[in-house]
Amino acid sequence: MKVSIQLFAGLAEAIGSGTLELDWGAERNLGEMRNFLMEKYPDAAPLIRQSFFSVNHEYADDKELIEEGDELALIPPVSGGEEDYFLITEEPVSIEQVISKVVHPDAGAVNSFIGTVRELTKGKKTLYLEYEAYVPMALRKMKQIGDEIKKKWPDAKVAITHRIGHLEISDVAVVIAVSTPHRHDSFEACRYAIERIKEMVPIWKKEFWEDGESWVGNQQGTISY
Repeated sequence: MKVSIQLFAGLAEAIGSGTLELDWGAERNLGEMRNFLMEKYPDAAPLIRQSFFSVNHEYADDKELIEEGDELALIPPVSGGEEDYFLITEEPVSIEQVISKVVHPDAGAVNSFIGTVRELTKGKKTLYLEYEAYVPMALRKMKQIGDEIKKKWPDAKVAITHRIGHLEISDVAVVIAVSTPHRHDSFEACRYAIERIKEMVPIWKKEFWEDGESWVGNQQGTISY
């Protein structure tokens, strides 16, 4: 069957077209399409990996099957302006890259929080973690946290990147960077950001131990870094 995919913003520029027309077999899902596109357009692969599929104007999981007549779009993470400072990715997080987003001539202090995967939790040995997120809502809530910080500390610049997927021990799960003119504000704003992430951003982790596994949610502050 013939499939048409709409592209937008930086993703359309990277691929060189606002629309792709593909011959696509039945009973194939969006995840297979994502992998196909990353192989076909390797220069755009990092952006394709971070982008969201929509089917008939609704965000869709990679497991969703494509049917004849579906209206498809591949939507890149919101980029440009402040939204570019808030990202969710399956790739390893570059601490330096996150920090560099908030460095500017008027900043007298840059404070960062780096959350990593620890091996022992309450005496139990963790083998690895799996993080999952409701990505569109999580990005919206991360942006909301940035707005709250700007209201409390008007001169602050904030960047947050959270990793999802499979993480090994000592891998970086989240990086928060905050710059302000004065160090006290940057410390306070960074602490505020991580506490708010634990309260309101829909990200979960599954802990895998030597003798079992368990999901941990964070909307009541139960997730820890």
